[in-house]
Amino acid sequence: MAEFFEFEADFVDSLRCIPMRVRYKLDICGIKLKLSHWHQMTEDERMTLAELPCTTETEIPVYQDYLQQLILERTGNPAAKIPIEAYPLWMDCGNIPGSVQEKAQEMGMSLTSPQWASLTLLQRFALIKLSRPGHENKNFSQAMAEFNLVE
Repeated sequence: MAEFFEFEADFVDSLRCIPMRVRYKLDICGIKLKLSHWHQMTEDERMTLAELPCTTETEIPVYQDYLQQLILERTGNPAAKIPIEAYPLWMDCGNIPGSVQEKAQEMGMSLTSPQWASLTLLQRFALIKLSRPGHENKNFSQAMAEFNLVE
């Protein structure tokens, strides 16, 4: 069973929103999944997308194919592709992205380089996504607390 972040608890039971672990996989495999497409999938299909592995050179194309097939079946059109970054920001445990630092400071928090380095890839990914404009501030601060970054 897939594990989800606590800050996603308000929507994860119904999977009405795309959880971070799926968003991470979308960035890894270069597929744009619209929320409207997500809503057309069954709960079992959504859970499969959360649980299917998508990290190795073998797993990524399997995930891409499964997701593309689902979207094609639901919409009649293939999913849009997004560029895959060769070395995304969340892979760099030595440098805290400016957007994350700025969001933390904006909320009266701080994040040190050792703290950033101690996070998992998925935790760094989540903080980067939550620090972008348009995300609810409460989720950023909840994530910081969940990741033990707030004293």
